[in-house]
Amino acid sequence: MKVKVILNPYANRWGAKKRVQEVRQALQDAGVQFDLTLIPEPRAGTLIAREAARGGYDAIVGAGGDGTLNEVLNGLIQAAGDGPTMPFGVFPIGTGNDFSDMSGLPRELVKAARVVAAGKTRQVDAGRVNDHYFQNNCAVAMEPVVTIENEKMTRLSGNIRYLVALVRALVQLEAFQMKIKWDGGGYEGPVYLLSVCNSPRTGGIFRMAPQAIMDDGLFDYVFAPEVSKPTVLVILVRLMMAKHLEHPAVSHGRTRQIHIESQPDTPIHADGEVISRGSRLVHYQILPGKITLLSL
Repeated sequence: MKVKVILNPYANRWGAKKRVQEVRQALQDAGVQFDLTLIPEPRAGTLIAREAARGGYDAIVGAGGDGTLNEVLNGLIQAAGDGPTMPFGVFPIGTGNDFSDMSGLPRELVKAARVVAAGKTRQVDAGRVNDHYFQNNCAVAMEPVVTIENEKMTRLSGNIRYLVALVRALVQLEAFQMKIKWDGGGYEGPVYLLSVCNSPRTGGIFRMAPQAIMDDGLFDYVFAPEVSKPTVLVILVRLMMAKHLEHPAVSHGRTRQIHIESQPDTPIHADGEVISRGSRLVHYQILPGKITLLSL
């Protein structure tokens, strides 16, 4: 098996850069023939992956966190056209590693390399939001505001950084006026939260959609209109305990697509990375079985 490894040295606040040799050694010990490329700058992973997918490799491996995997998978999906991607493997060396954990993949690199070497695959869904793809979670309104605050901080790291960003976002939070349509229903009015999930967890610790299934051909969406700030705090506390869906202000369901018109323009994040600072129209579509995942 000839494998292309695309590693993001910035993942986990440059922590991934320190693990390059560990990644190499794990693959060598597993008997995998590989080339390893470091992503030189943000967003470059997509181009590298798209070119590698057309370069005669048997599999592509993303090494980093959820944002890194998002970059690589965007390249693979672009190269795949209407069909499924080529085999895609994961070395989870980022901060949250939500997609990897929720896929049941090992965090230990020796075990991750063995998964790649074995070559066993399964098909999991991907999502498309406008012209961008995602594998784990995507959101408008409050969540990307939190992500923007998260990106501003340089001293904190890990889950504590995300919690501080959450508090900062809550202080400045204002509702977005939205027209939303999903399969069999919709909403028009002020919105605080709309999270579109392919897996149960986001942000490293938040089980936003506890019942989400990654290969059922459906998104799980979680929605909350404008409520009082004290109610937002109650919902957030419940979110940390995965009990937020029981709150009467929170709606959730499953759908194949969602269409949104927002005023003002809403930011969008996908897999923990801001992909738009402001979009008036947002369209989601599920892509069943799009990702060919190297798996246990």
